[in-house]
Amino acid sequence: MQSDSEVHGEHQGLLGGGRGRVLFLLVLVYTFNFIDRQIVAILAVPIKADLGLTDTQLGLMGGLAFALFYTGLGIPVAMLADRFSRTWIMTVALAVWSAMTAVCGLAQNFAQLFLARLGVGVGEAGGVAPAYSLIADYFPAHQRARALGIYSFGIPIGSALGIVFGGLIASQVDWRVAFFAVGLAGIALAPVFRLMIKEPPRGRYDPAQGARRPAGLRELARVLGAKPSFWLVSLGAASASMMGYGLYFWLPSFFVRSHGLTLLEASLYFGAIVLVGGLAGIWGGGWLGDRLGRLRRTHYLAVPAVAFCATAPLYVLALSSPNLTLTFLALLPPTALGLAWLGPVVAVIQHLVRPGMRATASAVYLFVLNLVGLGLGTWALGALSDALSVRFGAESLRYSILAGTVLYLLAAALFLLAMRWLERDWAE
Repeated sequence: MQSDSEVHGEHQGLLGGGRGRVLFLLVLVYTFNFIDRQIVAILAVPIKADLGLTDTQLGLMGGLAFALFYTGLGIPVAMLADRFSRTWIMTVALAVWSAMTAVCGLAQNFAQLFLARLGVGVGEAGGVAPAYSLIADYFPAHQRARALGIYSFGIPIGSALGIVFGGLIASQVDWRVAFFAVGLAGIALAPVFRLMIKEPPRGRYDPAQGARRPAGLRELARVLGAKPSFWLVSLGAASASMMGYGLYFWLPSFFVRSHGLTLLEASLYFGAIVLVGGLAGIWGGGWLGDRLGRLRRTHYLAVPAVAFCATAPLYVLALSSPNLTLTFLALLPPTALGLAWLGPVVAVIQHLVRPGMRATASAVYLFVLNLVGLGLGTWALGALSDALSVRFGAESLRYSILAGTVLYLLAAALFLLAMRWLERDWAE
């Protein structure tokens, strides 16, 4: 039975009762997560020139190098998070990935940079799934899509800061200094996070008997194996992320190659697109998910499915224009729509399993999403760009990105298919 304070917590505002401080710090850590993850996108131009890399190598280093250990270690780390302190696990993870980001600045060739990015992935394996579980225990069910959406603000904020800060430092000083600066800042944040975030009771808003008991891999496999909606949602998110990560990595280079911008100009243009479009889309998706999800649970997936159907043609319009101003304005709506899925979809994942296995189930979801999306997205667009360069020259990246927009339509189809089983699979 819930305590009086827990019942009262269900009726507090979204950011009341100290939740605002908790969510702010989680967003801050997630911001550093994405700064360290996405700073390579803007630094790809000077790194390519300095180390003599191809687009395919850049794609491997920006995606697969990070995804290999990030996805592989995510599940065992999440199992620990379902049993021990999630705040301690996130603190250690933040310190490790920040230290390895600083090490990237020491790389002298492709192999060294690849290994350093592997190290960043090792650290970030403990950064996201435990945070999802924490948020589910700080916020009741009817607020989770919005809370997880606000948490996901770290994606556009971190990506924008990484792109703008990286472009500024690389233009004025050196690309290595950018890695040193963001890495050391993350190390300094780690003890502050640990001191200011308390570990909440597991399942405080999900009082079913046995709900807080941690699950083993065999039980988790049995539960998830019986829920097709989990796998369809994970594959849909992976398809969208494959294009999303590819866009975030390659659009700065697109502005340089196809529109003749300097590195600093490209970072400012793309940083503004990601920040404005990303924040609007994530908040709108989370708000609609909570509002419509109360009426019918399948609306949690209908919202992003409709958004994805509109995203693909809007990207085609934006990237086909030779006019820089029109391209900038036309990129804002699809950037917003392409990120509207985050709050509703992550909320669905939390509701498909009981509280005692949420971190591990989230890690399995992130394994699928990032192995496919992050691991293949940047590489696939880079490899396609290399293949098309014989015919299209400097414009090959434009056509590579245009071809990739079909992945948003695939994601929409998978979400619509998952709606058939969602009501049955929902964990009461």
